[in-house]
Amino acid sequence: MKKSLLAGAAALALTAGMAQADGHMMFAPGEGEFNWDSFTAFADGNDLSGQTLSITGPWIGPDAELVESILAYFEEATGATVNYSGSDSFEQDIVIATQAGSAPNIAVFPQPGLAADMASRGLLTPLADGTADWVSANYAAGDSWVDLGTYAGPDGDEALYGFFYKVDLKSLVWYSPEAFDEAGYDIPTSMEELMALTDQIVADGGTPWCIGLGSGAATGWPATDWVEDLLLRTQPADVYDGWVSNEIPFTDERIVGAIEAFGHFARNDAYVNGGASAVATTDFRDSPAGLFSYPPECYMHRQASFIPTFFPEGADADFFYFPSYEEGDLGNPVLGAGTLWAITDDAPAAHVFMEFLQTPIAHELWMAQSGFLTPHSGVNLDVFPSDAQRAMNEILLGATTFRFDGSDLMPGEIGAGAFWTGMVDYTSGADAADVAQAIQDRWDSMQ
Repeated sequence: MKKSLLAGAAALALTAGMAQADGHMMFAPGEGEFNWDSFTAFADGNDLSGQTLSITGPWIGPDAELVESILAYFEEATGATVNYSGSDSFEQDIVIATQAGSAPNIAVFPQPGLAADMASRGLLTPLADGTADWVSANYAAGDSWVDLGTYAGPDGDEALYGFFYKVDLKSLVWYSPEAFDEAGYDIPTSMEELMALTDQIVADGGTPWCIGLGSGAATGWPATDWVEDLLLRTQPADVYDGWVSNEIPFTDERIVGAIEAFGHFARNDAYVNGGASAVATTDFRDSPAGLFSYPPECYMHRQASFIPTFFPEGADADFFYFPSYEEGDLGNPVLGAGTLWAITDDAPAAHVFMEFLQTPIAHELWMAQSGFLTPHSGVNLDVFPSDAQRAMNEILLGATTFRFDGSDLMPGEIGAGAFWTGMVDYTSGADAADVAQAIQDRWDSMQ
C-alpha cells in the first residue's frame, strides 16, 4: 500500500505528539491544516460547563483511545465532561441498559438494524429539525445517508434518528501496480472494461482473480459482498432496498441475476486462482497472496478496505473502485458500512454533540490519525496521513449512492446464515435459482 506522506500531513504527525497539558487533544488548536474556524464557530455559544455527557459504543482498546481523542475537543469547546464506555458486547448491553432505564445519552451503533428496532419501541430520540437537510446537502450521496438513519417511531411516523460518522468502504479491487505495469494493464473505469481486462489476462496466459470464501464458521460472507455490489450495479437502489427488507424475494429474477453475475467471475476455472472449485475452500485471508507472487498467480482481488492487514509484509498494493456499468446509467454506487450515532437518553448536551459531528473539524481530527473515512464534502483531504486513505475517501465522496452491507441488515438467520451457506453452495456448483429458493424458504419460515 502506498505509504508516502504529504509534507502537511507529516507536520500534523509531529503535532500529534504534543498532547495538551489540560486534556488529551492530539493536535494543538490553531496548528496544522485543519478547519479550526469550524471549531471556533462551534465553541461560540455552546457553553455546557458543569454538564456531563455519556456515550457508549463498540470500540475498546486502541479504538477507544481514538474516539476519546475526538471527544476531548468537544470537551474543550463546550466545557462539558464526556464519559465514553466501550463494549465488545455493545448490541446486548445497549438493549439491557435502555430497558433498565440506565441508557447513555448517546449510543454508537455498528449496524442500523438495531437502531431502527429501538426507534420503533420509543427508545431513541429524533434528531433536531434540519439535521436531515444538513446531511442531504453536506454528505456525498446525502439522501442515502438520510434514508439509512430514518426510521418509524412508536407512532409509525418516520424521523431521522441516526447520524453516520466513521464509514468503511467495500467497493474496492486490490492489485499490484508492479504486476499491472509489467503486463501493460490499465485500470478499468467501467464494468465493461473490467470484464474485458479479465478476458485479456486469460488471453495473455494469466489468471485474473483471487477469490476465497473461507472464514471458519462465517464461510461464505465474501460472496455476499460481491452479490450486493453487483446488484447495485445492475439494478436501481430501490431494488436493493426492497431485497434487504424482504419486500423483493431472493427468488426475484433481478436478485438471481446478481448471484449469477458473481458466478460469471467465481465459477469460471480460467478466471480464478486454483480454479472455481478452490473458491469456497480458500480462506479469504489467504486468497490475496497470489497478487504478490512472481509471476502473479492472480491480478485482482475484490475486498473491503481492511484487507491489507492480511497482505504479506512489504507488499506493493493499490486499489481502484469496483466500477459500474457504463451503459447502466446507475451512477457510481458504493457499498460499505459505518457507525450510526443516536440519542438514547435525551439531554440538551446530546443535541449539541450531534451539532459537533456536523463540523469539518470533528471529521478531520480522526482522519489525521487512522481508520476513518467520511462522506462529509467539506473536509480537507490533505490531513490524511497517506495517499491510500485519501484515495479511498475520494471514492466515497464520488459516490452517487451509498448502501449499507445488505447481509448485515437482514435477520441474522438469513444475512449471517442462509445467505452465507447458500453462496457456498452456489459457488460449488448449485443452480442460482435453487439457492435463492432455499434462502427465501428459510426467510419465509421465520414469519
